[in-house]
Amino acid sequence: MAMEDSVFTGDQWQALLALVDSVVPSIAVGEYKAANSNGITITQGEFDDFYRQIQRKMTNPPTVQEFREYLSARPVDNPKFVAALKGTIGNLPPTPVKQLGFVLNVILTRLGSLISTGSLTPLTKQSTPVREAIIQSWQRSWLFLWPMIAKNFLVMGKVAWSITDPLLLRISGYEQYAEDARKPKPGPTIDYNFLQFNDPLPDGEAVETDVLVVGSGCGGGVCAKVLAEAGHRVIVVDKGYYFQPSQLPLALDTMSILFEGGGSMSTVDGSTLISAGSCWGGGGTVNWSASIATPDEVRSEWAEEHGLDFFKEADYEASIDRAYEMMGVSESHVHLNHGNNVILEGSRALGWNSRVVAQNSGSSRHSCGSFCALGCRTSTKQGPAVSWLPAAAKAGARFVEGFEVSKILWDDEHGSKKAVGVVGTWTPRDADGNVQTTKTKTEKQVYIRAKKVILSGGSLNTPLILLRSGLKNNHIGRNLYVHPCSVTLSVFKDEVRGWEDEILTSLMYEFENLDGKGHGVRVEIANMLPFMSMLQIPWHSGLQYKIDALGFRHMNNFFCLARDRDTGSVYPDVDGSPIVAYTPSKFDRGSIQTGVVAAAKMCYIQGATELIPPIRSVPSFKSDAPAIERKVDDVNFARWIRELERADFADALLVSGHQMGSCRMSKTKEKGVVDQYGKVWETENLYVADASVFPSASGVNPMITIMAISDRIARGIAAGSR
Repeated sequence: MAMEDSVFTGDQWQALLALVDSVVPSIAVGEYKAANSNGITITQGEFDDFYRQIQRKMTNPPTVQEFREYLSARPVDNPKFVAALKGTIGNLPPTPVKQLGFVLNVILTRLGSLISTGSLTPLTKQSTPVREAIIQSWQRSWLFLWPMIAKNFLVMGKVAWSITDPLLLRISGYEQYAEDARKPKPGPTIDYNFLQFNDPLPDGEAVETDVLVVGSGCGGGVCAKVLAEAGHRVIVVDKGYYFQPSQLPLALDTMSILFEGGGSMSTVDGSTLISAGSCWGGGGTVNWSASIATPDEVRSEWAEEHGLDFFKEADYEASIDRAYEMMGVSESHVHLNHGNNVILEGSRALGWNSRVVAQNSGSSRHSCGSFCALGCRTSTKQGPAVSWLPAAAKAGARFVEGFEVSKILWDDEHGSKKAVGVVGTWTPRDADGNVQTTKTKTEKQVYIRAKKVILSGGSLNTPLILLRSGLKNNHIGRNLYVHPCSVTLSVFKDEVRGWEDEILTSLMYEFENLDGKGHGVRVEIANMLPFMSMLQIPWHSGLQYKIDALGFRHMNNFFCLARDRDTGSVYPDVDGSPIVAYTPSKFDRGSIQTGVVAAAKMCYIQGATELIPPIRSVPSFKSDAPAIERKVDDVNFARWIRELERADFADALLVSGHQMGSCRMSKTKEKGVVDQYGKVWETENLYVADASVFPSASGVNPMITIMAISDRIARGIAAGSR
């Protein structure tokens, strides 16, 4: 299979494919086991045993023939799998790609092969069982580098397979509106009348406005509405694109366009996968509807420890109320699916604190299911693209999609940095109205002049714009919190089809304060999109992984979300894209571990037949005992829990859907990036209104906090007080 492109050489691609081929290999049935170069061989007796196992595990198991086809399928022979893998690599920043290419080159040399595999025979010429054993040895290595490399290849293989394998999705019962008749009626299309910078506008010519808002997410949307309704001329720009409700949710194999870095970002050390919205509406387009006000204890911390008194004042409460009212936030129409019921009922049985989570669904029933994380087809979820931004448009705001800001323009005549606009690159849609994805994009440099500039690009991009614009504040890009999360998988006897109905409607908060200072963990239900679930199944071997994956429709994911105490940073790669340096501290991993143990206990007493921890060192726990007979001090379960409590969580794969604090708000310029009104220290007319201004982690889904802070900042600008 000759593969050449601008990212890797043909030999490098061969090595990469050889590795991911061993992550999810073809499993063939033969009379005897052989050194199969294109897969793993099992005997007919073993096949029969595995099929009986599947029959016991699933209420509607596949037929013998379907099971045989599923096991024997080889992902690297599937063009969609290869395309997904190449797309993942193509979306990575230059530095990770260069590092991955270096690893592949090392493996391809004789000496490198000896060091990395213990053999002079090149990896590409080894059989699948040998390659599988090599990955297993990397996982067990005491040297930090090899487990990290193994984790990266496992992630790539799992994700590409889970979004492209038709047999997995069909047998699992996962259907994303496979038939037109099943598709819900789409919500209304918003005519944003996006500005087009075509001739006669020359390259580099400027447009003018009163207020330029950079970013269309939860911060930018609020600012646009408030300031447009106050009578200001407003332009909102975003590097992402608008998708009509009829186009949503995007298919699994095209979803990358919705996320920063194509959804394939991870921290430098590989410990944490980073998910951040990068589309019209930002995170509010791809979030899970959870609408939680800034916790009182967090507001007190920000007021008392950071000197930001307004967080305790009635005006901030009013900003929260306005966000709630605008989006129809309510608990009144919440419908609890199986996983959310497990949290509430399990917590109640254990005497722990839990509650229902309000939704931004316009006081309506919202049953899009996990699909909604790829865009809400019905427009029931009242994210910025269907609420705040249309209101801004009605008030006269104008909009630009596909516009990436290069830097802020300054007027330095009087010795101070006074923002007067931005310069950026505009990438229009192609002639057919589609988003351009090729490397030969049509682009144009455009200047936008403005009296005020508000950066709402999020915690990964806002600090990079400030740095590219020449600001030197040491806090820019630092103090980054990410709410590191681990996912615990639980398998139940009955089908739970966890991807159906509302996503996140309950949370358990018994352990939210483990240090007496508000740092701890909350347990929520997690999105059940296939790639997220398959990603969290620990990999011990290709066969084990494929067998475990078939339990998908019996699974629920439980998010253990830590309010991190310790921080990381974000900085630009050579092409300007964000690089996240973040290693979860021992304390924060301990918080996550507490959450994993708590989730296991809740699921056990609610009847889970199998508990799959997020670390390889602890085996799954299985039980067929009726839920009514279970107690957390049952001998075998208690022994397993002790093992889980003693385990090292350093190898747990973590995820982050919330990034905060990289341009934090402060009382003095020595301690942060912006003042209490959102104005960037030592500048004029430049503001930040997004999660990057959080003084510390919010501890809860941050949408409402972003909106409340942005409402206050925008109202201050509108009043002319800053």
